[in-house]
This record gives sequence, structure tokens and C-alpha cells, in this order.
Amino acid sequence: QVALVESGGGLVQTGISLRLSCAASGRTFSMVAMGWFRQAPGKEREFVAAVDWSDSSTYYLDSLKGRFTISRDNAKNTVYLQMNSPKPEDTAVYYCAAAARRRAVVAGTVPFKFDYWGQGTQVTVSS
Repeated sequence: QVALVESGGGLVQTGISLRLSCAASGRTFSMVAMGWFRQAPGKEREFVAAVDWSDSSTYYLDSLKGRFTISRDNAKNTVYLQMNSPKPEDTAVYYCAAAARRRAVVAGTVPFKFDYWGQGTQVTVSS
């Protein structure tokens, strides 16, 4: 099992950068990737970004490229999500996830099967 703990959420004004952190513990040696998802009120959870643990390849929701950046610290088993120029539409609960398996590449998806999830951290962007 892998346990994930997010931090860094909160209330920010439009344009003020925010960084989320997610620390993994447990069977971290089994991880192949970590990522972030988000769920806004009344909407389905959507993929935000992911990083391949083997080669640091990154994947993003197309609409967030250039504003959000995912990074990792292998030594700390921690992944970060830098949110620049946040907008009110970025308001959501952000979930950290870890993948222990890869899957076949399919257009529009990432090649990881996320099996472990954090509790989520609320991000509210005010206008």
C-alpha cells in the first residue's frame, strides 16, 4: 500500500501562485508515476498532471499547459503542483494519486493506472 498526504491548498486570489505538495509513504518503491486530479462542485473528477517516476516525463491536461507545472523530489517521495495564474475555474478539490502499474497508451489518456489516492485538498480561487 501507498499512503498519500496532500498539503498546500487554501484560498487564493486570482493570479496569486499556489503550490500543492503530496508526500508518499509505504510501498513507494512500487510506484511508477504520481499525479494530480481535481474535482469541481457538480463535475466529474478530471486529470490535471502526472510525472513518470522513471524518467520524469510529464503529462498535462491540455488546457493547463503553461500555467501548471508538476515536479517531483525522488528523495522525499514527494510530488508538487505549481499553480501559476490561478483562475476561479481552477477552484476544486485537488487529489494526489500514485500509480503502481502502467497501461497501454490510448489517445487522450495517460499510460498509468492510478491505484492510490490522497484525501484531497481544497483550492479556492477568488476573483
